[in-house]
Amino acid sequence: MDFNTFNTYDSVKLRELYASLVKPRMIEEKMLKLLRQGQVSKWFSGIGQEAIAVGATLALESDEYIMPLHRNLGVFTSRGIPLKKLLHQWQGNKAGFTNGRDRSFHFGTSEYHIAGMISHLGAMLSVADGVALANKLDGERKVTLAFSGDGGTSEGEFHEALNLAAVWDLPVIFLIENNGYGLSTPSTDQFRCENLADKGIGYGIESKTIDGNNILEVYSAVSAIAKDLRANPRPFLVECKTFRMRGHEEASGTKYVPTELMDEWAKKDPIDNFEKYLMIDKHIAASEIVAIKDSITDEINDAVEILKVQEIIAVDTATEIGDLYKPYTPVAIEAQGNKTEIRFIDAIQDGLKTAMQKYDNLVLMGQDIGDYGGVFKITDGFVAEFGHDRVRNTPICEAAPLGAALGLSMGGKKAMVEMQFADFVSCGFNQIANNLAKTYYRWGQNSDVVIRMPTGGGAAAGPFHSQSNEAWFFHLPGLKIVYPSTPSDAKGLLLAAFEDPNPVLFFEHKGMYRSLREEVHLEEFTTEIGKARWVEQGEEITFITYGLAVHWCVEVVAKLSIDATIVDLRTLLPWDKDAVREAVAKTGKVIVVHEDTLEGGIGGEIAAWIGEHCFTSLDAPVMRVGSLDTPIPFNADLEINFMGKSRLKRKVEELLGW
Repeated sequence: MDFNTFNTYDSVKLRELYASLVKPRMIEEKMLKLLRQGQVSKWFSGIGQEAIAVGATLALESDEYIMPLHRNLGVFTSRGIPLKKLLHQWQGNKAGFTNGRDRSFHFGTSEYHIAGMISHLGAMLSVADGVALANKLDGERKVTLAFSGDGGTSEGEFHEALNLAAVWDLPVIFLIENNGYGLSTPSTDQFRCENLADKGIGYGIESKTIDGNNILEVYSAVSAIAKDLRANPRPFLVECKTFRMRGHEEASGTKYVPTELMDEWAKKDPIDNFEKYLMIDKHIAASEIVAIKDSITDEINDAVEILKVQEIIAVDTATEIGDLYKPYTPVAIEAQGNKTEIRFIDAIQDGLKTAMQKYDNLVLMGQDIGDYGGVFKITDGFVAEFGHDRVRNTPICEAAPLGAALGLSMGGKKAMVEMQFADFVSCGFNQIANNLAKTYYRWGQNSDVVIRMPTGGGAAAGPFHSQSNEAWFFHLPGLKIVYPSTPSDAKGLLLAAFEDPNPVLFFEHKGMYRSLREEVHLEEFTTEIGKARWVEQGEEITFITYGLAVHWCVEVVAKLSIDATIVDLRTLLPWDKDAVREAVAKTGKVIVVHEDTLEGGIGGEIAAWIGEHCFTSLDAPVMRVGSLDTPIPFNADLEINFMGKSRLKRKVEELLGW
């Protein structure tokens, strides 16, 4: 192991590097003892790889964000996080970073500029893109560093994140820890390229392979790359060759690793070799090594005292529910002034333009939304008014811009991501379900993100451009879901969604884009998220509905000449239970109607809630109407039969017969 090639540092710096390098090793050795004694829970070891985390972290400025993985203890210690705080986190204590809601290194902290991992590999790489984009837009000469294991490079999110960073010239260092195994799967079963750095070629990204066990090589390489990227923003791929001397986690063991391979890498231990080099070249004395280790030992022994007291978290359900969303006080803006008749699509465009004018930190991302103006032309002319920096075409991908939206939030921006069709959001589901929805509850970082979802059928577009998928997300605490049925609500709810600092899915029915017109106030106004709209109030039957189905209900009420109450939910998560309760009490007969398929639809949850909470008000069973439990077909006649509208009149007559 060649240290002299990279040694341009004085003895003071070298001793600092040594102390930072040995600290995570000593902590881990203590943790493994405590694990065997049953005093700590599951542990993911980074023994053998410490030089990467330590060297890379120390090479950055303290306010540059890092996205580490579960065996990067050296990132946290090198950023100066107190060991007691880390132990509280590992034990699931209230004094940790996640209030007992997540484990190990699954946390972030804006104080130390770290965004911790989720278990889904590759997911934080595009978050790094977003942080880097925020810095670039603000003119900050900062880099962001994101870790990946060799196994994580097989994930689609790895590809999307690197490609997005390349296209947008984002100053991100993508650092791969190539330790030869993804859990137990060897590299030969993961990829065929000789070096993972070779993957950079396909993205037009500069890359290099370095010795990840050489602290000086890691520190020197990352320092130089970071300095270059601050001056000339662009991504860079660094592959660090290394080896982990323990299992994927302690229960896994290392029996799947050939003995000779373990022996070979033991000789390349990053700490032993660096220590020998420092002593031989007289940069450090044996007594100084002892003093460094004694100091770390004292810190460890002091910190582990917390393990002697088993913390019992006072469980408070109200707090748990209350921490799903970042608190804020909406500023209600009443609709006033002149009106003009516009289409549903015009109202969305008007709301979006108003938000862009109001929030100069709002960034729009999506496929073809730039000069082309989007496939539905909603952002037509936006580039001319707001520029390419704020109206950004993305590559054909979904996960990366959604992850980048979280990163933009971390950088103090607002973000909108347009799904070209709501159907395509399945390719970005992980980012919504496990990053945007959960991050505030986990460690207090809000996701100030609106995701526009052109949805619904009626245009004979088939099963990949017409499905209703709002129920996919209805089961995800931490999200908000709105679904307007009128042009006025489209504008008002969209502006309320941008005001809200939490992740909002905004469903907009394509079938209403150009077919529905209404007089809408020209000035800015907001419609409160979470409040239903009373479309009609009658005494005979109650319809609970949303989206295009609102118009189905209005039509059938007119056709049957019935005295009906129609409640348009407008917000699906959280939905207006008070309005539903009141509407049920008015008539005692309730039908829940939506365009989505019936089985597992949102209507089932609403019907169950009514049965549990409004039973004494009911004069008949709660009935539901939805579309067939099949994919939505292409043929127009088949699609008409698929739609719940074709069965609505018959179901209403059945309910009226009770």
